[in-house]
Amino acid sequence: MIYLLLSITASTLIFVIFKLLGKFKINTLQAIVVNYITACFVGLIATDVKFSINDVIEAEWFTGAILLGFLFISIFNVMALTAQRNGLSVSSVASKMSVIIPVVFGIYVYNESIGFQKLLGIIIALIAVYLTSVKKETKANLKTNLWLPVILFFGSGIIDTSVKYIETTYVKEGGIPMFTATIFGVGFIIGLVLLAIQKLNGTLRFTPLSIIGGIILGIVNYCSMYYLLLALNYKDLESSTLFTINNVAIVAISTLIGLLVFKEAISKTNWVGICLALVSIILVTLAI
Repeated sequence: MIYLLLSITASTLIFVIFKLLGKFKINTLQAIVVNYITACFVGLIATDVKFSINDVIEAEWFTGAILLGFLFISIFNVMALTAQRNGLSVSSVASKMSVIIPVVFGIYVYNESIGFQKLLGIIIALIAVYLTSVKKETKANLKTNLWLPVILFFGSGIIDTSVKYIETTYVKEGGIPMFTATIFGVGFIIGLVLLAIQKLNGTLRFTPLSIIGGIILGIVNYCSMYYLLLALNYKDLESSTLFTINNVAIVAISTLIGLLVFKEAISKTNWVGICLALVSIILVTLAI
């Protein structure tokens, strides 16, 4: 359970860092690219397993790591577009409600338990995510850009599901740091290509603060993924339980930080969502 708590903490800090990037007007894409190479290096440093490039390429999880690296940066861009065209609440709801995909996958593929209490907790969790994320001032234009939240929903769910499946099926003991480093390395290469395109188009303006912000983000981002993988590797904690607690806790805590630190307005609906989030976490946790 400690790994899950650490993952939730790191994931919540990512929210704080992104808010600070916007506050200090730091180029987000540049920071993300630096973040990926930083996370990759942290993974290489963290591993105590001797390896070579050939070992990585020949690893059973290599193809999956390439897919995840591509999905990570692609879905992030979809998330940004969804926020811009459909509203922040739609982006948040679509990405976090996707928890239902890995939950259903875990129940049907891994034959994980699904008693009444756990099912009730999962249903309340989905309601909590929606109520916590929705904002009155956001006017979502779903009719004209419906494809964006749909892609975000399935993309986010596929990422969580793939991480679980690849980690449990192909990653050997002690291989999590290298697996994680490879995912971030692929994300860095793709991000570098995007920056190169901007450079060729004459739209790239490099900001030195992006390096600092990216390094901090990279360290936290690596911890988020690393501890999530360790939590998934814990045999006594089912993935359907883990993903439910993980996503709901991140949404609830991030919302509270937005209120306390960034002075964001929280409606009565949001408070109801936070309270339901706590109820769902208790129900799902006690159902273990």
